[in-house]
Amino acid sequence: MKKLIMMAVAAMMATTSVHAQSAGEMYIKPMVGATMSKIVGKDVEGAKFRFGFTGGAEFGYQIADPFALTAGVMVAMQGSNYKDDQFVKDKKAKTTYLNVPILANFYVVRGLAIKAGIQPGFLLSVKDSGSEYYENAWHSYEDTSKDGLNKFDLSIPVGLSYEFSDFVIDARYNIGLTKVMKDTDLIKAPSARNSVFMLTLGYKIHL
Repeated sequence: MKKLIMMAVAAMMATTSVHAQSAGEMYIKPMVGATMSKIVGKDVEGAKFRFGFTGGAEFGYQIADPFALTAGVMVAMQGSNYKDDQFVKDKKAKTTYLNVPILANFYVVRGLAIKAGIQPGFLLSVKDSGSEYYENAWHSYEDTSKDGLNKFDLSIPVGLSYEFSDFVIDARYNIGLTKVMKDTDLIKAPSARNSVFMLTLGYKIHL
């Protein structure tokens, strides 16, 4: 039994190696998964992680045995939840972005790649909600206006992926570079930036 298991593992790793490191290979990879995001910055207070969904697809090209380039389009739920205080509770900042990750992939061992690149993002929607305490009562609010927010977001994605039989598990951290909110002539916006962890499962469709 042990020999059979070892043979099966060896066959899977060999198949993975061929798929992952064949120079000139092209593929499309649909992906779905989850995000864990938070708005961070030195003047951001009370932010907590928010869980959301992400999905999309990437196109990949294997330049050489250890190197590949990928470019994708991903819709991602981002934003942040916030801690309650005596004046605000249930505060949530929900944002949805269309992200375009462009990554360099380096295969360190069979099927295992480290990756880094650049990711432009475009704000699709926003929903701020919660409850505020004034006039001796709690009042709910909801705001879907994108006014005051930057419609463009730039981040640096870094991560790891592992491939097995054309399935790909991908873990990334997107480091936000641009402010979430706009500066105005009168007010300088807080240094709030997106910080997003992303875990996805994809499947390679070879072209």
